[in-house]
Amino acid sequence: MQPHNLLAIFVAAVVAFLLGGLWYSPLLFARQWMAAHAHTPEDVQKLKADAPRAYGISFVALLIMAAILQMLLNHLDAHDWRSGALWAAHIWLGFAVTIGLMATVYRGKKFSVFLIDAGYQLVYLVVMGAILGAWH
Repeated sequence: MQPHNLLAIFVAAVVAFLLGGLWYSPLLFARQWMAAHAHTPEDVQKLKADAPRAYGISFVALLIMAAILQMLLNHLDAHDWRSGALWAAHIWLGFAVTIGLMATVYRGKKFSVFLIDAGYQLVYLVVMGAILGAWH
């Protein structure tokens, strides 16, 4: 088994985190996401107050995800950006989409929330896969 490239893992997590900042910003899907959740102004204030904690947890989760994705890509001998991105897309389809869809259905959330979140997950997983595949 190949050793982890800690710098590649860190960079992949940072890029995924920054993509999330863009994805859920007013430039892209913030308004649609907030409307789909039917957040009140009070809800928005609570989300803002809890943002540092949520961002910290999200970044740690992305670091773990990048480390496990690198491990999987090493096992799959995916050592270029294309194969890394392709395997990450397969992982997204097989796990992120299916888990997210079931959670959406059982929580009674709007399908638009699922589409926005699943789109972000696809983008960041493919980018992470490309980074980790290329930087083995």
